[in-house]
Amino acid sequence: MILAAGADVVTLGNHTFRRPEISGYLGESDRVVRPANLSAQAPGKGITIGESRDGVAVAVINVLGQLFLAPPHGPFEVIDDLVAEARRTTPVIVVDFHGEATSEKVGMAAYLDGKVTAVLGTHTHIQTNDARVSPGGTAAVTDAGMTGPHDSVIGVVTELAVKQMRTGMPVRFKTAAGDVRLEGCLVRCDAAGRARSCELVRRALEE
Repeated sequence: MILAAGADVVTLGNHTFRRPEISGYLGESDRVVRPANLSAQAPGKGITIGESRDGVAVAVINVLGQLFLAPPHGPFEVIDDLVAEARRTTPVIVVDFHGEATSEKVGMAAYLDGKVTAVLGTHTHIQTNDARVSPGGTAAVTDAGMTGPHDSVIGVVTELAVKQMRTGMPVRFKTAAGDVRLEGCLVRCDAAGRARSCELVRRALEE
């Protein structure tokens, strides 16, 4: 449904294989990528090449943060090879860093400054107010935010989430429905892959 709505590439995160039936699909898809630093034996891949409306090739890399998520390989162990692979095709490179710790995402953006077009943090569901273009020409934001119901606790019916927090007991979560918004980040860049601007996006959606 996301691809049919107009997305060119979909990135995943720490819940990639929560539904095991996705395994076969990931093994065949060129438009849906999972974190590259999962096991090499896992189906799917962590990098793909999409195409912008004007025909420019755009590389998309997906990595998972190490702090609190503990993937088999640290993101800093694999990112150099992924960027080198992307640069063999295009200088326009977008990295989705799916991580829990803001420090790790800021660190990755600093490390990749001047090497990629953008480092966009995801995972925490809360849009951060730090969209920027670093001196080397890399756009960055610690978390691009959540597309979903904001009248909630990061997408979950508020009362259910609070009940689990207060009692420490298992609670079956349900997706909330109120105040649905689309959030993200708009990055403009030149043909050399150098970011020129980085702006947060937040739009209310009709329910």
